[in-house]
Formats: sequence, structure tokens, C-alpha cells
Amino acid sequence: MLPADKKRTAHKAVVTRVLEGDSRASRAQRRAAFGNVGLAEPLRTLIDKVARQPTRVTDEGIAAVLSSGVSEDQLFELVICAAIGQATRQYETALEALAEATTNEKGSEHASEDPH
Repeated sequence: MLPADKKRTAHKAVVTRVLEGDSRASRAQRRAAFGNVGLAEPLRTLIDKVARQPTRVTDEGIAAVLSSGVSEDQLFELVICAAIGQATRQYETALEALAEATTNEKGSEHASEDPH
């Protein structure tokens, strides 16, 4: 197996585990956090911050989610799902860009290419 295939296989195993494995949070909640879609407030705001602006996560935001009835274990799992979901989107975008660059689908628009 090629190194890139091993990485993709390992990545897929991690995603499958966090979305389908035993958990305190429901599979539906984990999938929603992973995709950063379909969550109710205040969880939606916190998960969006985890995915898009993690440095803006606050103790108050966490407290608001916990006071809404989400347990600490559930919140931990959902935060992990959100982070892995965002990382997955970035990983897939990078792989697409790499594939495009290596197959030169855009032609020879690059300044570093010498036509001579």
C-alpha cells in the first residue's frame, strides 16, 4: 500500500470511529457537529467557533451549552467531531488542489514553468 493510501485509510478509520462508534452523543448530533450543520442554539454557535474560529471559544460559550442540557461527555465528543470535520474539509480541499497541480489540469499557467 502506498503511503498516501495508508494516510487516507487511517483518516477514514478515525472519521468512522468518531461518527459511528460508541458515544454519549447521538450519531445524529455527531454528524451535525462534524458537518457544522443543523444544530440548535447554543450548541450551534459553539460548534461553529470550534470549526471556524477556535481561538474565540469562551468559557461562557461552553457554560451556555452545558446549561442547555448537554453533558460534559457529550460536549467533548461534539467538539472533537467539529474539529475533525473541519480538518477533513481542509484535508480534502488540499488533496484536490494537489491532484489538480500534479495533473496540470489548468495547463501551463505557472510562471515557474519554462516553455523552452
